[in-house]
Amino acid sequence: MLDNRRQAAGVGFLVAALLLAGLFWYVGAAEVFAELADADLGLVALVGATAVAWLCAWTVVLRTVLGALGRTLSVRDSLLVYAAATFANNVTPFGQAGGEPITALLISDTADVEYERGLATIASTDALNFVPSILLAVLGVAYYATQVGLTGRLETVATGVLVLAIAAPALLAVGWRYRYTVEAGLLGASAPALTRLDAALPWLSLPTPAGVKERIEGFFHAIERIATSPRRLALALGFSAAGWLCQAVGLWVAFRAFGAAVPIYIALFVIPIGTIASASPTPGGLGAIEAVHVLLLTGATPVPASTVAAVVAVHRVGGFLLMTSLGGGATAYLWSLDRRMGPATD
Repeated sequence: MLDNRRQAAGVGFLVAALLLAGLFWYVGAAEVFAELADADLGLVALVGATAVAWLCAWTVVLRTVLGALGRTLSVRDSLLVYAAATFANNVTPFGQAGGEPITALLISDTADVEYERGLATIASTDALNFVPSILLAVLGVAYYATQVGLTGRLETVATGVLVLAIAAPALLAVGWRYRYTVEAGLLGASAPALTRLDAALPWLSLPTPAGVKERIEGFFHAIERIATSPRRLALALGFSAAGWLCQAVGLWVAFRAFGAAVPIYIALFVIPIGTIASASPTPGGLGAIEAVHVLLLTGATPVPASTVAAVVAVHRVGGFLLMTSLGGGATAYLWSLDRRMGPATD
């Protein structure tokens, strides 16, 4: 299993590298490298600082959600866990969808809670982070439309943002309204599958249908506790929005590092829209997000494509490497700490 995961990650990074190479070749690799050589290193460092500020802001979101579930982590442990979560997202395909099970396990071990509560924590954190992204994207696109107007690909993007802004909350509301039906459906689908697996693989210790029911009920109960804590919800949403703003400011500073200037409202819709590409099968959406950012920024600004690619390289690829390095260190530390403590005892 571990070897398969490593092979999948290796293939994913190879595909990401090919996507980035193709992107730079398309816009002119020599011009991009020339732009990178002329970058203001002080401002590049400031871009890295905004990435760390983003990490700290979303750490507060995770800590707030976990607090709503009745478990408090120290600021240091919360930062380590969220950094490790970022690492998990960055080294697994399909972004957060691939990293969430690993993150849930880290939360479970560090906060000493059930796995389903850890899964509810990171799932709720990701859901809360999604809300401000859509609002900021709508505001950014709307303001851009009033200042510049929408044509071509940006008109398509604006339509997509509007549809997503309407459809996503509607789907979440329907899913929550009929959550018990969803629970019953999950139980009905999992029970026969578990029975067949248990018969085919008797040496594996598989959960019983009753155990699956208990875990699903625990997950939904945890989500209910978060949803019925308005003060914590408001705090989490505020820090989530602050994290998105940090990313937008980082992109704006990255343009300044190459002697270009773009309005901040452009970054407000480019960042969250590009993040949707993290659902691609490359680790952390590497390669796919950069391509979307370049596509949007070249359409929304008069900045040359080579400069845009250099900006995206600093902001996205540099941020990816920085967060992966910090998160990898946090993961190694948490893993070594868990090893030193040994198995938990009742």
